[in-house]
Amino acid sequence: MIHFFAPTNRRSFAGVLFFFGIIFSSSFAAAQTHKVSGQVKENGGPVEFATVSIFRLPDSTHIFQSATTDSSGNYFFTDIPSGNYTLTIRLIGYQLLQAKLVLQNTPSEQRLPVYQLTRNETQLQQVTVSSTQKKLIERTNLGFVINAAANLTQAGGTATDLLRNTPTVSVDAEGAITLRGKSPLILVNGRNSALANPDQIPASSIESIEIINNADARYDANAESGIINIKLKKNKQNGTNGALALGTGMGSRGRVSSSFLINHKAGKLNIGLGYDNRFAGRTRQISASRTNYFQPDTYSLTQFRDDKRLEQLQNLKLTIDYALTKRDQLSLEAVGTMEGQDNNETLNSIQRKQNNDFVFNNSRNSIEIERNYAAELALLYERKFADEKKSLTAGINFSPENNKQNTDITTQNLTKDYSVIGQPFLQRTHDYEKQNILETRIDHSFPIAHTGKMEIGYKGLFRHIAADFLMADNVGGNYVPNAAASNIFHFDEAVQAAYAQLHGAFGDTEDSKWKYHLGMRAELVNNTGKLQNAATGFENNYLKFFPSVQFVYQPSSGVTWKFGYNKRINRPRLGQLNPFLDITDSLSPHSGNPNLQPEIIHALEGGYGRSWNGGSLAMNLFYRYSQNSIRSFYQLLPNGAIYNYPVNIGNATLYGLETIFSLTALKNYDANISFTLFDQRYNGSNVSVDAVQEGISWNGKLINTFQLSRNSKLQVTGSYIAPQITPQGKQVAQYFTDMGFQQKLGKGNTRLGVTITDLFNTLRSGYNNYAGTFSQTRNSKADTRAIMVTFACTFRSAFKEKLLENQFSREY
Repeated sequence: MIHFFAPTNRRSFAGVLFFFGIIFSSSFAAAQTHKVSGQVKENGGPVEFATVSIFRLPDSTHIFQSATTDSSGNYFFTDIPSGNYTLTIRLIGYQLLQAKLVLQNTPSEQRLPVYQLTRNETQLQQVTVSSTQKKLIERTNLGFVINAAANLTQAGGTATDLLRNTPTVSVDAEGAITLRGKSPLILVNGRNSALANPDQIPASSIESIEIINNADARYDANAESGIINIKLKKNKQNGTNGALALGTGMGSRGRVSSSFLINHKAGKLNIGLGYDNRFAGRTRQISASRTNYFQPDTYSLTQFRDDKRLEQLQNLKLTIDYALTKRDQLSLEAVGTMEGQDNNETLNSIQRKQNNDFVFNNSRNSIEIERNYAAELALLYERKFADEKKSLTAGINFSPENNKQNTDITTQNLTKDYSVIGQPFLQRTHDYEKQNILETRIDHSFPIAHTGKMEIGYKGLFRHIAADFLMADNVGGNYVPNAAASNIFHFDEAVQAAYAQLHGAFGDTEDSKWKYHLGMRAELVNNTGKLQNAATGFENNYLKFFPSVQFVYQPSSGVTWKFGYNKRINRPRLGQLNPFLDITDSLSPHSGNPNLQPEIIHALEGGYGRSWNGGSLAMNLFYRYSQNSIRSFYQLLPNGAIYNYPVNIGNATLYGLETIFSLTALKNYDANISFTLFDQRYNGSNVSVDAVQEGISWNGKLINTFQLSRNSKLQVTGSYIAPQITPQGKQVAQYFTDMGFQQKLGKGNTRLGVTITDLFNTLRSGYNNYAGTFSQTRNSKADTRAIMVTFACTFRSAFKEKLLENQFSREY
């Protein structure tokens, strides 16, 4: 029975698997449900892409089920329990339509009357404007989501470039990514992958970036400062559509990029194919100096390095979705990537005694050719239920990677006046690394009690890495392997995890002002590593538990308070564990440390958020205490070289305030301001008295978006990262300004964009280290200032494009 009314305000483990089996079997129990279908038209013709939603009363704020009309205007719902509902039909440019739906106790199949939509010309004009003012941030329970298309300053770049302009994320001039002063876990489409290197992901292939500051039990525990989840583009609209983008630009050398995407969805099948590429010439200059206080014969070292590099990146992606039933979907994702670097590097080194007498001078030229091939094949299953609190997903993905780096090295001795001495010394190296990652997971959620929801799941992550490093010296015209500087390292790791997460509210209704999220994650870790040409190796086996607790208080609409605690871990990576001593640069040898222990982190967070018509504010106080903190340590050797290797320092403490403010009240101007202030303390007295440090640092970012006209906008981003302490020194300040302009052409499905990165050429990196026996400085400047011009068009009507653009319409 239908009642019409006028629209109102919108408001691992065998035991674990056995347990899953019991839960899953209960999910398919029979219920007294209904099937509902209908059709949406305009002036007698079918309307495609309309969103039809039903709300189960008395809760008129949470969508119970939602569907999209097909090319015939039809929509379908199944497994709807008996009860009273509100049905809404929405489509950009049309007036909202609402109706009451009453389903009696007897199961039935109801065909609703045809609904006629009425155009809203005023709203359509507003939508046209808002599509050019696409929102940058969307709020989530655990953080926020960045809409990649709303960032105008990184066309033709990579995920690293996009993260550089993401609120609260810091990316230094060397590409190192940090959240709140520490490295985050990076996922691609929610998965661990060999493709998780942001430098290998073109910005044009990214749909959104999810920032999770305080991960709960559902996520990997190996996320000491949070998680960055990069979601790749995937079209879900009916019909055939696509997009093409071409870009060219200039830094110190030329740059070109292009991308192509085509997708076809009809009936149960959705197929998409995408290709991206990026080619760029880059340059970089590095200067460094070192003083060894108690070694008069090797007292000072001055170095200058000049790099010329050609980068190339190509990606190919295939996605296939097939709807087995109305509730069950199977998806296949296949991605392949090739990254290459051709690097020509010249390093000049001069050493002098304490009395300034000359010791040596040499020039070292390295021609390095690197190729990295990676792929991922993922098979995913998803089942939806009539109850939105119930879900089932399962997946398996395999990700191989093959990296090869070959280098020819020529070292020429020089006099103090740079005259050539004798013949050059020739060397060759190869650094080959193969990696295979296998991930399996299954996740299930179901309602519990009246207002609660339980989530349980299992994840297995299995990784094998073989690293082969060879150095050969030219002797009499033949290259002879140097056994002391060559080795093969094998690393195997298995991480099996099970979790349970309970969500609920204090009170009898889901509208309670107080909600809670309680979780527990258990991880069983086994890893082994061994050098093939030495007896050195290691083995680690441990089981650890990671609780998480969060309480949320919402006293009124738009106001939220959060309080939470979780426990995290930082497991040593391959490069940190590999004991092989790399003496490619004999003045700066480095290695891993097989004796590293995992770092355990305890994190507390309290947050306040408020949103209003025209803006929002989010403030978070955070505290993190780390035991066995893993940090790089520099040690002076008797020959004057500085040896770099990772160690477990006693503990580290970090606490601070993070603020995000968004302004949308002005018609032609939006702004997003993020600011993080924190205090860091390192207590590495167990390693050295030099490794005890304390200091305050901060970083800030301002993103300005100007609507110049109906079809054009300008975005200017400014970022500053203050000096930040390390256990033995301090990193230098880094700051830059990026600018992007976009002009829509024709009906809006064609765009012209211009971006300028590091507008004032200020971005540089470096550090100063001070110890009782030595001091050293390093400064690096790459060709970060560049201009890029991009032309893009979509193979669909301008109106349908607006539907895609407004997927991210909610402001943080």
